[in-house]
Amino acid sequence: MCERFVIANQLSVEHEFPLHHAWWRFAPSYNVSTRNNVPVIRLHEGESEGVMMRWGLIPDWAEGDATKACTTHAAADELDRDKAFSGAWWRNQRCILPLSGFYGWQLTSQHYLQPYFARLVNRSVFGVAGIWDRSINKDEDDVLESCAIITVPANPLLADVHNTTQYMPAILHRDEYDPWLNGSTARARSLLRTYPQDRMVAHAVSPRINSLKYDDAQLIRPVLFG
Repeated sequence: MCERFVIANQLSVEHEFPLHHAWWRFAPSYNVSTRNNVPVIRLHEGESEGVMMRWGLIPDWAEGDATKACTTHAAADELDRDKAFSGAWWRNQRCILPLSGFYGWQLTSQHYLQPYFARLVNRSVFGVAGIWDRSINKDEDDVLESCAIITVPANPLLADVHNTTQYMPAILHRDEYDPWLNGSTARARSLLRTYPQDRMVAHAVSPRINSLKYDDAQLIRPVLFG
């Protein structure tokens, strides 16, 4: 799946995703969790913009209340029928989350959850398909924009090392960024495919990632088993 992920520095992200407008401001993070504000690329009046959104989509009908509905992931085969995000999908509120990698957990034969870090080969930044929504809390007159990562069936590499789930983020190829944001609903759906395992690597990392009090480059370094 993708319960935690890594964000590169802003300069690297903007090199990968040329934008018409960069409204966002963010620093590198090695331990991004739910409810964090994360950088997102979307279209506004036909132009690409970089903005910050809450990770954990709250649909428009929830009126800004996460207790009514909130989802960090949206399965590709449920986009048009799950109430939590189908409205955003049919309104073409698609976005891209720029990641450097993500974490998953392997349940070992000793019943221990070993964390792993997965990334693309020779790519420091890549785009993951997402959807976003805008929800308004009328009592507080507050507008909340939030997003969810779209998931697809895992490739064999991730199905093995992240064996607590059979899903992975919907990673986009570079030439798919524009059609994902600009294309028709049918074209966008065709891009939601399992990413090839031979273009990815994964390695075990320290269980320090389990605590949100840590956020440093040591979290993605490989650990050796004795």
